[in-house]
Amino acid sequence: MEKFVIKGGTPLEGEVTISGAKNAAVAILPATILASGKCVIENLPCIRDVNVSLEILHALGAQIRMLDRNTYEIDTTHLTGTEVPDELSRQMRASYYFLGALLSRFGRAQVAMPGGCNLGPRPIDQHLKAFSALGAVDSVDYGMISVRAQKLTAAHIFFDKVSVGATMNGMLSAVLAEGQTVLENCAKEPHVVDLANFLNMCGADVRGAGTDVIKVRGVAQMHGCDYSIIPDQIEAGSYMVAAAATGGNVLVKNVIPKHLEPITVKLERAGAVIEEFDDAVRVSRTGELHPLKINTMPHPGFPTDMQPLMSVMLSVAKGTSTVTEGIWDNRFRYVDELARMGANIQVDGQIAVIEGVEKLQPAPLRASDLRAGAALVVAALMANGTSEISEIQHIERGYENIVEKLQALGAQITRIETHPAALSQAL
Repeated sequence: MEKFVIKGGTPLEGEVTISGAKNAAVAILPATILASGKCVIENLPCIRDVNVSLEILHALGAQIRMLDRNTYEIDTTHLTGTEVPDELSRQMRASYYFLGALLSRFGRAQVAMPGGCNLGPRPIDQHLKAFSALGAVDSVDYGMISVRAQKLTAAHIFFDKVSVGATMNGMLSAVLAEGQTVLENCAKEPHVVDLANFLNMCGADVRGAGTDVIKVRGVAQMHGCDYSIIPDQIEAGSYMVAAAATGGNVLVKNVIPKHLEPITVKLERAGAVIEEFDDAVRVSRTGELHPLKINTMPHPGFPTDMQPLMSVMLSVAKGTSTVTEGIWDNRFRYVDELARMGANIQVDGQIAVIEGVEKLQPAPLRASDLRAGAALVVAALMANGTSEISEIQHIERGYENIVEKLQALGAQITRIETHPAALSQAL
């Protein structure tokens, strides 16, 4: 077991380079299954979810060659398996993208119910709705999802709610189906567009990604390509918040500023100063933090993944903030950890009311999920004193080299080994 030890109270200063987008990578890697030939995927973040995806591809029979830390050559030409190993698929939610890719290529697939962060019910009914409309039959037995089709045929699919996962799986399952599939009420997130761009580079015909209507004209065959994944919007937003929350001055590099607009607007209203460049943003703050009203919504609204981080920053704003979570049920579980630090946050259902306090106090903390864990790191950086964060495996699912990147910004953070057995003997 490992944990972070953080001595806070120091403004972050310097430059940080953002890695490739986790949410794009975990869909694009399964999409390589659709290509006949080699795919070279660049700007892959070196994080656990990506490593699990690569392990799944290898278990299914893909030939994988590491070209450098963030670049892999993947050849799925001679893929043999259609059943994702149970122990791997349970390690991350995005394992369900293998359903759409395997179904599209082989007409069958089996994946365990996905794991990942526990943010409340995450039904895959909209995914299965897309598969069914294209001609597949599905079943769920002993926690395993199976889909099968003799032939996939184009269909008109209207999603009952906006879902990034269902939109992506809809595209994956339709690219080789006969005819033109129309997907309506689609998610518009940048990683949806990135997947569509990758599929098109491989010879697919996907149009309209980034709008609420996507049209997919099936092709007979797809080929390999070289592709570089977009920068991670949420990682960038995390360092932007950390800079503003600590009263620092940080240049966040390798970003697409357009993707960051919902975050930028809120940070500026909170009192941060933001300068935009072609592929970077500078975030600084010297004055007080102002309270905000935030409602999480599908893109282009404020992203739910940024909600815990913004709430941490607002815990020391001068006044009362309200945060309404419109996506997930269990996204306020981190509030109990912030209460240990002296934060004054009251949660009623999907709404949190935050009364700003003068400062946060150091405390022992536990990361319950990926973004809550990142938020606790920012909270520890804000507090005057030393905090410890356990269960950091959640954080490292989505942040590449987080310790090294923060250290380069002047943060006093270290990763240490804990030894529960020795501790229990000592007690």
